[in-house]
Amino acid sequence: MDALVITWAVVGAYLVRFGLENEPIVAGREFSYLWFSVGLGITWWLMLGAWSSRQSRILGAGADEYKRVAAASLWLFGLVAIFSYVLRIETARGYVGIALPVGLTGLLLARWLLRQHLNVRRQRGSSMSRLLLLGGPAAIAHLARSLRGAQHAGYLPVAAYSPGGSTTLHLENETGLEILGTSPNAASILEAIEECNADTVAISAGVQLHPQTIRHLGWELAARNIGLIMAPALTDIAGPRIHTQQVAGLPLIHVTTPSLEGGQRVAKRLFDLVVSGGLIILTSPLMLLTAALIKSDSKGPVLFQQERVGIEGLHFRMLKFRSMVVDAENRLGGLTEKNEGHGVLFKMKNDPRVTRVGAILRKYSLDELPQLFNIFGGSMSLVGPRPPLPTEVAAYEHDVRRRLLVKPGLTGLWQVSGRSNLSWQDSVRLDLYYVENWSLAGDLVILLRTVRAVFLGTGAY
Repeated sequence: MDALVITWAVVGAYLVRFGLENEPIVAGREFSYLWFSVGLGITWWLMLGAWSSRQSRILGAGADEYKRVAAASLWLFGLVAIFSYVLRIETARGYVGIALPVGLTGLLLARWLLRQHLNVRRQRGSSMSRLLLLGGPAAIAHLARSLRGAQHAGYLPVAAYSPGGSTTLHLENETGLEILGTSPNAASILEAIEECNADTVAISAGVQLHPQTIRHLGWELAARNIGLIMAPALTDIAGPRIHTQQVAGLPLIHVTTPSLEGGQRVAKRLFDLVVSGGLIILTSPLMLLTAALIKSDSKGPVLFQQERVGIEGLHFRMLKFRSMVVDAENRLGGLTEKNEGHGVLFKMKNDPRVTRVGAILRKYSLDELPQLFNIFGGSMSLVGPRPPLPTEVAAYEHDVRRRLLVKPGLTGLWQVSGRSNLSWQDSVRLDLYYVENWSLAGDLVILLRTVRAVFLGTGAY
C-alpha cells in the first residue's frame, strides 16, 4: 500500500508539474526529473521502513504509526531541501510542493483504511498476538480484563503463569485463563509457552522471578522469535509522561507530574478563545434557526440556564438550548425510579419531558451550541471533563474531585467514548485520565473525534 501511494504521488506530481515533456532536466545538474522521481519514490519507501512504521506492534492502535509515517516523510523532504541547497540544485518547488502533501495525505489515509480493516478482523479474533501472562494473580486478572477491553490493540490473552503462586482457582474463575504453572524457573515458563502456542509473553506486576531468571528468559524468547512485553502496574498514564533512563543496567521508568500551569494554561485559553469565537460566527445562522424551531414547538424560553460546577469548585450558569418542557425540573422527582443512569447521574432514554425538537437537538448535540458563549467567557473550555451539577459534586468521592482541577468542557473523552452509554466508573476514569494527561495535541484529537460522534449520535439522549 505504501508503494502504491508513493508511486501515485510521485508520478502525479511529475505529470502535473512537467506534463509529458521529454526528459525535463534539473537546473544546475545534468540529470532528469524522471530518474530523480524514481530515486525519490524508492528512498521514500525505504525511509518508511527505516522509521519502523510497519512494525506489527504499532499497527492498528495508537498514534505512533501516524507519527512515524509523518516523521519519515518530512525528514525525507527536509533532506531533499538540504542537499538542493548544499549542491546548488534548483529543484522545482511545484514538483516538491505537490508530491509531499499529496503523498503524506495519501499515506495517512491508506494507513487509516488498513487500520479499520485490521480492527474488524481483530474484533472477530483474527490477526491477534497470542499472549501468555506472567505475574501475580491480581495483576494478571487486571491485565487480562484491560486487554480484552481493547481488542483493537491486537493482544489476545490465551493462558496465565503465576510464578510462586499458591492458589490458582480464583484466578481461573475470574479471567477464564488456564493456569499453566507456578514454578519460578525459565525452563517451566518456556514449556508453558509451547503448550499454549503463545507468540508473546507479558510480564506484569507481582511476578516472583529473580532478575537473572527474567534475563535468561529474555534471551531464550529472543532466540525463539517470541516477543517480550513488560507491563508495569501503571494505569491511565499517557505516553508523553513516561520516560526511561538506564542506570546500572536497569531501565528506570520516570513518570512526570501532570500540570496545566503557565504557558500551557495560556495556550489552552487562547485556543478556546479563537476556536469558540470562530464557531460562534459560523454557527450563528444554525443557532437562530434552532431558536425559531424551539419557539414554534413548545411554550417557554429558548435558552435553558443551569447552575454547574467549574474549575476549583466555582459555580457558573451553563447555557443550553431548551430541549425539555418548561417544568422539567419539577417533574424529576416522579421519574427517579426510572433512572437509567449510573452513579450520581440521572439519565433516561425515553424521557417524557423531552420535546419533539429537543429529541433531535440532543441526538446531534445541537442543544449544547450556546455553551460556546460559556467557553468564550472563560467559565468552560472546548475540551474537558463533563460539567457536573452541584448535587453530583456533593456526592463525589475524594478521588473524583480531581475532575475539578481543570475547566469543564463542551466535549471530552466521555463525549467521544459513548456519552450516556458509559458507566459512572468509566466516565470518572476517562475524566481523570484527561486531567492527568492533558495536552493541546490531545485536545485536537478529541475535537476531531467529536465531529464523528456527533454525526453518529451514539449514546446521546
